[in-house]
Amino acid sequence: MACLGSVNQSVVALSNKFHNTNTQSLPTKHLSSLSLFSGSSSPLSTKSPKTYKPTCRVNTGIVRAEAMTTEKLGIKIERNPPESRLTQLGVKSWPKWGCEPSKFPWTFTTKETCYLLKGKVKVYPDGANECVEIGAGDLVEFPKGMSCTWDVSVAVDKHYSLG
Repeated sequence: MACLGSVNQSVVALSNKFHNTNTQSLPTKHLSSLSLFSGSSSPLSTKSPKTYKPTCRVNTGIVRAEAMTTEKLGIKIERNPPESRLTQLGVKSWPKWGCEPSKFPWTFTTKETCYLLKGKVKVYPDGANECVEIGAGDLVEFPKGMSCTWDVSVAVDKHYSLG
C-alpha cells in the first residue's frame, strides 16, 4: 500500500516561507506562488483528496495561510488549526488517549473527532490501497463505521470527542 503525502505540506512550507514577509519585497516568482491559495485552478483544487478552499490574507504587508481542511478516504483533516478554533470546540476539555508505536486494527463505532498533541500515524482504511498520514497539530474527523489499521510510528497523545 502506498501512502500519499498531503498537499497541505506545500501550504505549510509556503506559509512558513512568507510568514512576516512584506509582499512588496518579494520577487515576482514568489508572488506568483501565492496563487496556490486563490482556490482557482490551483493544484490544491483536485478532487482526490477533496480539498476545501484555502484562503490567504494580506494584512499590513504580512501574508498568512489560514487553516485548511482536506478529506481523503473519508477522513477529514485540518492541519494546524488556530487556537481560537480549538477553544471554540473545547478541545482541552476532551478526554485524552495515547499509545506507544504499534500497529493495530480499529473500527470507529461512532464519529470521532480528535486533536493530536503528539505522534505520527498512518491510517489504512479497510479496502483502500493507500493511507492517510496524521500527526501532531492535526484536527481529524473519522466517520462512524470506518474500519482501518493504525500504524503508529511515533507515540500518540491526543484529545478526542465521540459523536
